[in-house]
Amino acid sequence: MGKRGLKIIVVGAGKVGNTLVNRLAEEGHDLVIIDKNINRLTELANLCDCMGIIGNGASYSVLDEAGVDTADLFIAVTESDELNLLCCTIAKQFNRNLSTIARVRNPEYGKEIPYLRKQLNLKMIINPEYEAAVEAARILFLPAAISINSFAHGSAEIVKIKIPEGNVLNGKTVAYLGSNFANDILIVGVERGDEVTIPNGSFELAAGDIISFVATRKACHSFLKSIGFKTNSVKSTIMIGGGTTAYYLADQLMKTGIDVTIIEKDVARCEHLSELLPKATIINGDGVNEALLAETGIKDVDSVVAMTGIDEENIMLSLFARQISKGIKSVTKINKISFTDVINRLDLGSVIYPKQITAEAIITYVRGRQASIGSNVEVMYHLFDERAEAIEFKVKEQSSATGKPLKEMKLKPNTLLAFINRSGKIIIPSGNDSIEVGDSVMIVTLNKGFTALADIIR
Repeated sequence: MGKRGLKIIVVGAGKVGNTLVNRLAEEGHDLVIIDKNINRLTELANLCDCMGIIGNGASYSVLDEAGVDTADLFIAVTESDELNLLCCTIAKQFNRNLSTIARVRNPEYGKEIPYLRKQLNLKMIINPEYEAAVEAARILFLPAAISINSFAHGSAEIVKIKIPEGNVLNGKTVAYLGSNFANDILIVGVERGDEVTIPNGSFELAAGDIISFVATRKACHSFLKSIGFKTNSVKSTIMIGGGTTAYYLADQLMKTGIDVTIIEKDVARCEHLSELLPKATIINGDGVNEALLAETGIKDVDSVVAMTGIDEENIMLSLFARQISKGIKSVTKINKISFTDVINRLDLGSVIYPKQITAEAIITYVRGRQASIGSNVEVMYHLFDERAEAIEFKVKEQSSATGKPLKEMKLKPNTLLAFINRSGKIIIPSGNDSIEVGDSVMIVTLNKGFTALADIIR
């Protein structure tokens, strides 16, 4: 791309830091990692071929050694909210132009985030648990979907579904679908076995395909109805594990009238949840106990969300739920992002990776920083096990991608223009449409590292 990599300091080499550093290294940035744990630090620094400094990220001498005075970006993602905020505050004393990002998870700070951002002059406060809960809630509001990613400030979504046996889409081409079912949705990707395709009009769909399509929420619901999918929200859910994500998710679900039961091992945590969520049913017990699950009524609920702190438990719980009730919607939280191939082959329903959500949000900001002035990255998601990217650009000035009909533009291979957002109106583009200054535009591509809209042109 010819873009300059940024100098980025990351404090914290835990699960979030690990995911983040790996991603930023792939994007070609100059990285320094700070952590107290020598084993964790050495392993990550060697793996990503970057500098590692052992020590406290809030220490003046450690930050000086890391070269914070010449850094572009400072990210604090340790386990402690307070330490993250302190690290950012001290780093800012060295370098007034430094952009700082802190991970803050405690719900008690939730309402104070705008105040903290302003007072501490932070670019971003990221809360993986809250973001994971938002993603889980989206899925439970539309359980027919495997996953839902939101664009254009919520006006458009990428929705992923699996085509069942005997479905009306089986054997139909993408062009047939557009002219007979819905011209206000666009299929942007098809997963068939290990293959991922950005389809053209002649591509023929088959049962078992996992398709991702872009649509407004209204168009999505009418399309799903027309192909025989249910579009109603779940009415009840059992959550296994009562951590911070469970609290955030329960709070969102109960506001829309969904019945929530939470099973949690720790007695003190149960008492705290009872105070925070008086309308939820809180059960103290081991969620991996079959008898307890039966007693709690797992056969009768619409959905099960497995979010204990142990991935293997979450996987087993989702498999168990799907075995005892065919119609149940299961959502599985996975903390470590390894063995994704194995996980994808299991019938787990929807899977959520909080660490990935955090990395995605930060990389969106980094790409925006790198972008040429003409267009900025607004939102970015990795799709299809990171084999593709969906990127929303804000078009700020004329470029080689603006002002001419799309049919006259030569896009790079495996790149698709998914929608144009013009003053809040979502346009699924035809060859006669054009991109104009002021639009937001979403593209889906199998290419990596686009930082500006003009990158899509061949």
